[in-house]
Amino acid sequence: MSRKYSDEFKRNELEYIKNHPDVDMRVCAEYLGLPYDTLYGWYKKDQREKRNESVSIRDAGMSDEEKEIMRLKRELRDTQDALEVLKKAISILGD
Repeated sequence: MSRKYSDEFKRNELEYIKNHPDVDMRVCAEYLGLPYDTLYGWYKKDQREKRNESVSIRDAGMSDEEKEIMRLKRELRDTQDALEVLKKAISILGD
């Protein structure tokens, strides 16, 4: 049975994590009486939202062409990373 938590409760728990960076998140979850997966999910969602906010603020002053260039650069970087992984896998399997 899943439990519902208020947004204020979630913000308080995330603030606790932020204020205790030296404490492992599993320990924080246990201390707060929450399942680790729940707390970690809230944390990742918060990080994504913050990243999206910073991207949208940065993109606000860009033209459509500049946004497309940024998107293509990200896509190229991701493709190059995937290619490097494949090259390493081939070299490992080829030995």
